[in-house]
Amino acid sequence: MLIRLGYDIQFNIPQDVPFVALLNIHPSRVQDLHEPDELTVDPAVPISRYVDLFGNRCTKFLAPAGPLRLCNSTLIEDSGEPDPVNCSAREIPVEYLPEKTLMYLLASRYCEVDLLTDIAARLFGGLPRGWGRVQAVCDWVQNHVTFGYEHARCTRTALEVLNEGVGVCRDFQHLAITLCRCLNIPARYATGYLGDIGVPPVPCPMDFSAWFEVYLEDRWWTFDARHNTPRIGRVLMATGRDAADVAITTSFGAAYLRKFEVVTDEVHAYAQSRVSSFSC
Repeated sequence: MLIRLGYDIQFNIPQDVPFVALLNIHPSRVQDLHEPDELTVDPAVPISRYVDLFGNRCTKFLAPAGPLRLCNSTLIEDSGEPDPVNCSAREIPVEYLPEKTLMYLLASRYCEVDLLTDIAARLFGGLPRGWGRVQAVCDWVQNHVTFGYEHARCTRTALEVLNEGVGVCRDFQHLAITLCRCLNIPARYATGYLGDIGVPPVPCPMDFSAWFEVYLEDRWWTFDARHNTPRIGRVLMATGRDAADVAITTSFGAAYLRKFEVVTDEVHAYAQSRVSSFSC
């Protein structure tokens, strides 16, 4: 399966401001690209690229005052298979976990592990350990949180999601991540593209999506507390402790968003030459 990916993000910039963008495909998917994956900045400015502490591809630049446009269009090959499932995957005792996973057991900006430990133990502490316990967390979160774009709030933490019972995709993931960490299961936040491939399309503008990954057996596995079902065409961009680590754009000063468009479309064999709904 081929998927056309892209975005068109535009700002008004009152005065020169430094930017960091995490808008590239994750290094783990670079080998699947059929076209270059390059951020275009308009007006053109010098940029520098680097890999952050979490292994994400980042771009840094100084945006000049005035209109700013960030865009890209690329083509990626995907297996067309749903997210893998391994119901027999085991939890690993903390003392045997790889050291690089230990940070994903700790509290972070949006994940108050210390405040949710008691409720996690009460709800899930008696369940058999492994894949099924993580799935039980996802089931519980989906059943107790109501999704709605009108509920979006960039400062909402996992505890607030629990108390308010509403949120968007990032809130579902933050609560599930925190509950997993409380159970000594390493869990990290993930963001990327997830189009309506293999499911009925939703009547909302396309956006980047959030999900999470847990470390079971000997690898990271994908879970999604909002959709709570394996999906087709998930394309990873970045991972981190929570949403604070993987912001799509970070401006170190004022920047006012005026347009935000994301494209995630399956490209059929007869239409591989088509372009996205915008060009860079």
